[in-house]
Amino acid sequence: MDHRPASPADSESESDSSGFRFHKDFASQDGDIILAARDSTCFFRVHSFVLKTTSAWFRACLSLPQDQKKPLDIIYMDEDEATLEMLLIMICGLPLPVIEDYDTFDKLIFSAEKYEMLGPISILRLLVMTPGPLLGQPFRLYAIASRYGWKEEARFASTQTLTHNLHDPEIRPLLRRLSTDALLELSDLHYNRKIALRERLNKPPFVASDNAAQSTCNTCHFTIDYHTWRELKFRIAQEMETRPSGDSIDIGLTEWPEAKACWIARCPNRNCARALYDEEPTRKAIRDVIAELGDSI
Repeated sequence: MDHRPASPADSESESDSSGFRFHKDFASQDGDIILAARDSTCFFRVHSFVLKTTSAWFRACLSLPQDQKKPLDIIYMDEDEATLEMLLIMICGLPLPVIEDYDTFDKLIFSAEKYEMLGPISILRLLVMTPGPLLGQPFRLYAIASRYGWKEEARFASTQTLTHNLHDPEIRPLLRRLSTDALLELSDLHYNRKIALRERLNKPPFVASDNAAQSTCNTCHFTIDYHTWRELKFRIAQEMETRPSGDSIDIGLTEWPEAKACWIARCPNRNCARALYDEEPTRKAIRDVIAELGDSI
């Protein structure tokens, strides 16, 4: 951005007597500062008091000695028209349009940080947690929250990522936006849930003892081989690999061949033939274990 004396710019839109195309909400003659969007596509009249009280960058810039006899200068900004409009709307207390996507959000937060505008940054922080277009994109939210140290938002976003597979090729471009530390924390969350569930499924009440190889039937004391449970446990681990939230497992426990084989498994002693697993209590126990797993960074 730079300062240059005012000069008319070509425009097919409404303009004032100077020939500039001013934004309709920022065209008051009372404004003593003119900001120009990138490529001079639109101009904005703003009160210097507003800029100095809402931006540390402008406060320092406008505190420099000014030549009162010079014609009004224009500050040429790096931001495009839409981004500059949204920033000025936020610092001037005007109604804020819906931010439809994270590409727009990224431009705004970058500019707000550059000009040290704490107000817009706080508004944007609230917006990412407000129901709307931004809330359904956990990886973009996680990237933003991690970068700016928004811990609560980062934890929330990390939980939302559990419905995704980090190895999905479609997710990779989103992961490239993360810092190394943020990526490792997210990877640990996904991995640790799978490992913790697998270890828990090796213990009672899912098997009679921690040493499944020596388990015996509670009724006849015949040696039991939990091969059907091992196969189901492997299927559960596969599901956790692709969807670490575990929210699809309960449905799978009614549909997977491994689950059906488990529910009909019985003691190999024909004189006993006791069912090894009760479907409903076992499904509930698995749901309870999944609910106890760590679900955020």
